Amino acid sequence: MELRQVEYFLAVVENKGIGGAASALGVAQPTVSQALRALERELGVQLFHRIGRGMVLSAAGRTMVGPARQIVRDMDAVDDLLSASEDELTGHLEILAFAATAVGPVVDLVARFRAAYPRVSVRLGELRDETRAASAIEDGHCEFAVAHLPIAGDDLEVIVIGEHEHVLVYPPGTDVPEGPIPLNNLPAIPMVFVPRGYSVADEFEEAIRVGGVRPPLAVLSEIREERLPMVESGIGGTLLERSVAESADEPVVIREIEPNVVRPFAIAFHPPSLSAVGQAFVDLVRKTAG
Repeated sequence: MELRQVEYFLAVVENKGIGGAASALGVAQPTVSQALRALERELGVQLFHRIGRGMVLSAAGRTMVGPARQIVRDMDAVDDLLSASEDELTGHLEILAFAATAVGPVVDLVARFRAAYPRVSVRLGELRDETRAASAIEDGHCEFAVAHLPIAGDDLEVIVIGEHEHVLVYPPGTDVPEGPIPLNNLPAIPMVFVPRGYSVADEFEEAIRVGGVRPPLAVLSEIREERLPMVESGIGGTLLERSVAESADEPVVIREIEPNVVRPFAIAFHPPSLSAVGQAFVDLVRKTAG
């Protein structure tokens, strides 16, 4: 297996197809196709399902993404060590962050880190399921993951960098009592909820169940980014982080809840496997958090 094949594989993943990968790499599409086929033959697995002109990762392909990123990180680290002067840090920093946590402290930390180490490039990707923060690190998809606590994982260390207060959010002009509004006695206004097992959905669901007063369900959405637009369009209310609710383009109605739900979020990492770049980032995070 050649490093070039691994890089081409990741380029296809990141650019969602051979055409985009070829453009990003500056090579012809047949070159990328040939490298992929050679890699599949060598591994003895199909990495992509080819559907029409599109390409979708197979189960084997999804398993390959994390180790492939780790291979590229390791090779980049060797190149950086050989080419860098003694007093400058070069390389790559890879962070996956749950959407609601990818603003504020995370952006500030990245900005401060880049100012201190301008030759380090940063990849900030989205962690779509924060319950998989630990596996994202363990499987090599990233060096750092940012998610709400708890973050469970063997030998992982976490540093709390912020917290989110959850509030009720209703469409503009909705007539609701002044807060705080008890979760066990919500107004009879249609709601946009997330399924159980997502984020704090179980905690909210339990409070509503105990109270025995369940508002009408308007939409059950697994796509958290769509909840605020649904509220703004008048579909119903929802529960969101205050920072997200206050970013609404429309004048939504925000009410505090009772009991108050505040969730810390943290940066997680595996200390024994940190790169030199990763260790420098941890030092900055500790200094900032302390």
